[in-house]
Amino acid sequence: MAQTAEAAGAAGALDGRIALVAGATRGAGRGIAVELGAAGATVYVTGRSTREKRSEYDRPETIEDTADLVTAAGGRGIAMPTDHLVPSQVAALVQRIDAEQGRLDVLVNDIWGGENLFGWNVPVWEHDLDDGLRLLRLAVETHAVTSHHALPLLLRSPGGLVVEMTDGTTEYNRDTYRNSFFYDLAKASVLRMAFALGHELGPRGATALALTPGWMRSEIMLGHFGVTEENWRDAVAREPHFGISESPYFVGRAVAALAADPEVSRWNGGSVSSGQLAQEYGFTDRDGSRPDCWRYLVEVQDAGKPAAPEGYR
Repeated sequence: MAQTAEAAGAAGALDGRIALVAGATRGAGRGIAVELGAAGATVYVTGRSTREKRSEYDRPETIEDTADLVTAAGGRGIAMPTDHLVPSQVAALVQRIDAEQGRLDVLVNDIWGGENLFGWNVPVWEHDLDDGLRLLRLAVETHAVTSHHALPLLLRSPGGLVVEMTDGTTEYNRDTYRNSFFYDLAKASVLRMAFALGHELGPRGATALALTPGWMRSEIMLGHFGVTEENWRDAVAREPHFGISESPYFVGRAVAALAADPEVSRWNGGSVSSGQLAQEYGFTDRDGSRPDCWRYLVEVQDAGKPAAPEGYR
């Protein structure tokens, strides 16, 4: 390990560091923002869902709520409403960070917004074309726009970190069809973004990588099963493999550990998972477990074996 489990992402480990979590309204983005705050970072959180205006998701979570959680965790949360498909809004966001902080140490590209835009196992010729193209814009174009505007500020100081959030590792997605043509393409594109950014940032003193959570208990997923974070295990009766699931704070702790690692460049251009990084850095989920979802998927779920998450968390 590059550092002890206690040091990875611990309180104060990121004091003075400035982070931007793009797409921090809910899910992984919220978990990442909060855990960066818990380690002492100032975190700018962006999204389209605010207390004044909801996005097309029409859900109650807001970026102001996320910013409050960051501050409560020990950091400083700053909410900035931003549509990452609008370059002028992203440029204004980065200009504000520059004016207020003069630096950017961590960029997390977690913009997604495509939950309602893809059909499971619907072939491309039957899939709604407008929905599919909208999904690609939200999941791919937003990341490119954000990197274009934010990376000059991040490169101003040595040691910057870019985390491209996706679903699945390079190895897993290479051999596995991911839900639909559009979903598969979106997640593969983000993996490749991290690879390309690694080539461009590495020689300039920064690191880029792709990170995937496992089966994450996002607000939307909990709602799907009709449970809360407090009683999520009740959903295992309906879906036994849900026992391998993890909270959004697990992948948040992965990002905090990466940001605190002076040897983070060893991951440059690569693809990692929350479970893999938990083994490397020694952190756990909030319940003390250490779920290794992607190994479980390959060895148990995809192999058609009965659910047995106990040996993988």
